[in-house]
Amino acid sequence: MKAPSFTLGLHAHSRGFGWVVFEGPFAPYDWGMVSARRDKNLICMRRVERLLRRFQPESIVLEAFEREASGRGDRVARLCRAIAALAADLGVQVAVYTRDHVRTCFSGIGAITRQEIAEAVARHIDAFRHRLPKPRRAWHGEDERMALFSAAALVLTHFRFGAGGLFDSLIY
Repeated sequence: MKAPSFTLGLHAHSRGFGWVVFEGPFAPYDWGMVSARRDKNLICMRRVERLLRRFQPESIVLEAFEREASGRGDRVARLCRAIAALAADLGVQVAVYTRDHVRTCFSGIGAITRQEIAEAVARHIDAFRHRLPKPRRAWHGEDERMALFSAAALVLTHFRFGAGGLFDSLIY
């Protein structure tokens, strides 16, 4: 029996990261969130290394993290660079997509904002429905669970744009 082929989506943010492992389009295998209060990059790198060794994914998908393209903070950008380097050292392909790539992927089904994209992910992946945060109010910070949906959206974007159009036949 052939071992499953995994794709790991990871969305880093100021408090940690959300991750999703897919076996194929709309086939999440495992997921979770990591929070770190101190030594954030060290803790996050240890957890990422465990995920990479546990699942041995073919590829890891990240959101663009360089400052000019993403508006991410320096610490998160350093973390993402370290994750990409670790993955490459372990022979894992690294794919990076911008928010515009994700929006383009989901625009065909009317999802443009982060919330709309998260709702689209929840509609198509039953296991995520009960985790969907309510729309945030302007005066609230983003719910940490959005990192899980952002990671899933990155993987779905990868399946559409970077993995031979697998996504197209399922959505359209």
